[in-house]
Amino acid sequence: MNFNYILLRQICVLSIFFGALLGLVTLIPYLGTFSFIFLICFMAPLVIWILVKYNCLSLTSVKDSVITGAITGFVSYMGFSIIYVPVSVILMKIFHFAANYGVGLMLQNANFFLLVVISLFLGVLGATVNAFTGFLTFCVTDMLSSLKK
Repeated sequence: MNFNYILLRQICVLSIFFGALLGLVTLIPYLGTFSFIFLICFMAPLVIWILVKYNCLSLTSVKDSVITGAITGFVSYMGFSIIYVPVSVILMKIFHFAANYGVGLMLQNANFFLLVVISLFLGVLGATVNAFTGFLTFCVTDMLSSLKK
């Protein structure tokens, strides 16, 4: 598979969209935990499934799925951070409301540099986990395609 700019842009747009959407859902107190786990672990299979369904992506090797998963994980977490962190800070500082109390306390006392470092660290963590789930997606789709033959 050649990673051309059109495919890379499609992966990034889908990842940012779903990351921003999960950033809004994570602000809901009881749904936040599940949406954050979905963001960190299962974003790559969703994006890969959508791209394969519409024939934009053809997974031919493990390398393709791992690279796609890593890009999806990092970009989706950055999209999540762009929505979640400012809204959470505004809710904590102005309205004294935190969707997640521990995160709210951290955001209330953190400076901008610390927020960027934490976001980058969790973005790399999301990239690593989503690279693995992208690999698992390739293995499952390969196994299912071999069973159909």
